[in-house]
Amino acid sequence: MAATFEPLSLPRPSSFPSPVSSPLSSVSSLSTSLKLPHFRGLKAVNGVSIRTVRSVSSRSKIVRRCSPIVSESSDTSVQLPSVTEDTWKSLVLESDLPVVVEFWAPWCGPCRIIQPVIDELSKEFAGKLKVFKINTDDCPSIASDYGVRSIPTVIIFKNGEKKEAIIGAVPKSTLSSSIEKFL
Repeated sequence: MAATFEPLSLPRPSSFPSPVSSPLSSVSSLSTSLKLPHFRGLKAVNGVSIRTVRSVSSRSKIVRRCSPIVSESSDTSVQLPSVTEDTWKSLVLESDLPVVVEFWAPWCGPCRIIQPVIDELSKEFAGKLKVFKINTDDCPSIASDYGVRSIPTVIIFKNGEKKEAIIGAVPKSTLSSSIEKFL
């Protein structure tokens, strides 16, 4: 079975309505000379984007819309050191300072929510305690040894002993008050 296609005719640009001469008609020249900002991640270098919108009606109107960039990426995250089965004993159990360990996994949404809070606490208590993270997918035996059944779980160790476990994405104040008990 053969299909036949009929030609499609489109109107030429000259058949579209032309802008009415007004003070706003100078804005139409912006659309041809508009430079888009350069992007690195989510952070814009120029800061403001300009769009020119032309409505097609009996009277053409040109509207200029400006909007600042809403989302900017920040490079303020701290990379917490990871603990593995090989380094668990030396970094956590034999530490002379209290140790906070975050049990997490890369696919866990609440783990991503609590990560900036853990980063802030590691900066806040620097020198008073050590903060590590452990991927439960890579080290399931350590997680099962300490009864970690859901993530994120934050466990506080002192003198090699498990002192307290905080389960779930909790506020910074909850974690901070739990940590201060063991300093």
